[in-house]
Amino acid sequence: MSGNVLPLGTAFAERRLRASARQALLFATECALGVVSVVLVGFLAHWLQWLLPVVVLLYLLIVVPVALWCGFWQAAVVSLSAVAVQSYFTARMARTNPAVDPANPIELFVFILTALVISRLSARVTEHARSSDSWGGQMQDLYEFTRRTLQMNLHVEPGLQLAELVHEIFALEAVVIFDADLHETYQAGYWNVDPQELAQSVYYFESSDDDAETGIARRVLRLGNVPIGSIVLRGETSPLTNNAIASLIAVTFDRYRAFANESRIETERQTEQLRSTVLDALAHEYKTPLTAIRAASTGLSEMGKLSAGQADLVSLISEQTDLLSDLTTKLLTTARLDADEVTVHAVPIGVASLIDEVVAGMSERLATMKLTIDVPDEGLVLCCDRRLMTMLLTQYIDNACKYAIFGTTITIRAVQSKNEVIFSVHSFGPEIPMADRERIFDRYYRSANTSNRAAGTGIGLSVAKRAATIHNGYVWVTSDQDEGNTFFAAIPAQTRKRES
Repeated sequence: MSGNVLPLGTAFAERRLRASARQALLFATECALGVVSVVLVGFLAHWLQWLLPVVVLLYLLIVVPVALWCGFWQAAVVSLSAVAVQSYFTARMARTNPAVDPANPIELFVFILTALVISRLSARVTEHARSSDSWGGQMQDLYEFTRRTLQMNLHVEPGLQLAELVHEIFALEAVVIFDADLHETYQAGYWNVDPQELAQSVYYFESSDDDAETGIARRVLRLGNVPIGSIVLRGETSPLTNNAIASLIAVTFDRYRAFANESRIETERQTEQLRSTVLDALAHEYKTPLTAIRAASTGLSEMGKLSAGQADLVSLISEQTDLLSDLTTKLLTTARLDADEVTVHAVPIGVASLIDEVVAGMSERLATMKLTIDVPDEGLVLCCDRRLMTMLLTQYIDNACKYAIFGTTITIRAVQSKNEVIFSVHSFGPEIPMADRERIFDRYYRSANTSNRAAGTGIGLSVAKRAATIHNGYVWVTSDQDEGNTFFAAIPAQTRKRES
């Protein structure tokens, strides 16, 4: 900190000193006016030879307004001066010693007692009125602050807007707000210390207090019992107002996060919808040229009279055309699944025969692999959509073929567990990191541990997940370096035993 920068709260303390000096001057002025009034009344009473009761009543007429409008200590000073003045004039008239005059102590007691009672009642009424006015003003400020936070633009971070609103509405010297979630500090007004360090200290040490000497108020922003930031205020505010400000800011932060999350979800939904539409359009457009290419390659093969090199090229064209056709089919299926354009035709299907059918369709793919099928209950029947379940199992088995270590066994299993049929495909391959075990079912996502081992688009497992979801089922994966990888699909559709 530079040498010419004042310590925290010095400006506030200087204003308090100036206010105290003004109050002292006002006190002296009020006392002087009261004493002058008493002297004038005493002189007039002595000149006109008024009786003592009349003079006491006149003194009371001076003491009471002073006590009512100025306060107890001013009234006490005026009372003492009235006793002194009256003693002086009485001594001159009676030529007696005022110290032994029995009326003087009684007069002093009456004056001070009257001043005490009236000043206390007046102070109480005045303080009550002042508190009512102050609280009414604070309530109005809080209402205005609440209204403007509800109208706030939540498309941008609210921290700076809130700091400026608090600074403006409550007429504070300076405000600083710390958002712990974004780790950002927002300030309004002038701070003669580092406001970021000040606000972060309040958050990390959870120190909420009000310092009357410096005019600094500190509050931790909380949602329930969870701290989410802090606020530091410099100026004249009440503790209740500070608590209300902190609560409103915390609620606004929560509204901003909820709004941002809702906007993000809606944006993702629209993006996914657009992506599905584009995929569907592209897939349809690809179908026509792929059909023409396949027909041409088939025609060339059937024409014969091709050299060995030409035959290899035609075979390569046919093979790659089949791959493109398969990818196009996946894209069309994915787009339709996401658009909920698939109609589920649930029929009773034997689980064992369903697995056999899928394996038969992938015979070429599984030709070099060791395969084990384990269905303990051969009579197990699942009420499901055959096409969707075939798609799910095909994706699981194809994924196992891609990443299984050569020479290891792929195990396909299906068991009934309560009201679910659980399919699983086990293989030995690279371990899937814990962070990827949820995301690999997302479209286009590929685990970093497996993305370089085999070509892929990241579509297959998302199709399997969608097929299970349509059946009100769910999917998951377990992975261990020694135990291998197992992909599961639980289908809670109606099941029953096949009748013998």
